[in-house]
Amino acid sequence: MTNRLLLCTDMDRTIIPNGNHPEHPDARAQFRQLCSLPEITLAYVTGRHLELVVEAIERFNLPEPAYVITDVGTKIYQKTDTNWTELLSWQEQIAKDWQGQTHNQLQQKLRGLPELKIQERCKQNDYKLSYYLPVNSDHTNILKQVDQLLMQLGIATSLIMSIDEPEQVGLLDILPQNATKLHAIEFLQKYLDFGLEETIFCGDSGNDLPVLGSQIPSVLVANADENIKKQAFELAEKNGWPRALYLANQKSFTLGGNYSAGVLQGISFYLPEIIKKVRVS
Repeated sequence: MTNRLLLCTDMDRTIIPNGNHPEHPDARAQFRQLCSLPEITLAYVTGRHLELVVEAIERFNLPEPAYVITDVGTKIYQKTDTNWTELLSWQEQIAKDWQGQTHNQLQQKLRGLPELKIQERCKQNDYKLSYYLPVNSDHTNILKQVDQLLMQLGIATSLIMSIDEPEQVGLLDILPQNATKLHAIEFLQKYLDFGLEETIFCGDSGNDLPVLGSQIPSVLVANADENIKKQAFELAEKNGWPRALYLANQKSFTLGGNYSAGVLQGISFYLPEIIKKVRVS
């Protein structure tokens, strides 16, 4: 039994109820109660950049985290008093994969792929190159072309594909190979000296798959797309960690399994002694 927990959770459509499914009216309040426990160290793990994280915390009345992993794993910030301090040691670590190649050099290499539309400047950083692409395009073939072109630069990359459900558009994030959400969480675990049994991740989308298919105990909220559920279980099975993935559901928990209720349900599964301290049955 652990007496502390590094709770790492995605934001949009995981604890933020901005999907197509209903949210239980008590779920977020009880999630805030959970995160107020002294044994919880809360870290948001999101595709948002820091300004959008801060905006979402206020808009959706979310608990303040101790750490934020932003930009799909390429930035890590620590909350110090009222300020956010970037962990520059993480930037130094992931920079090695791109061998000194710049954001602009990668973009120029991909300029001949007409399906790719560059995302807004605020959604880019030195180690995150992000594109929109049609939701119904041949994503497998596009990713293959992107991979082949970037290999010519001699760099190591991760190609993270996800779908923005409300906008119905594909999202492609090109990151250093060791800069996914999974790598960032593993870095934070080591940085804070949290063991595997002291860590839980919660998510719902394509850019969460590297973590959902890993040995890190993970929760896939019930409102996740059926295709993501299928991919997550296949990946966990392939990697040899099927028991490290829990799928929240609407029936076995008072609050259901959507959004933050799914997070609470997953923690109840993995660490019932902690969830007993929250008013959830």
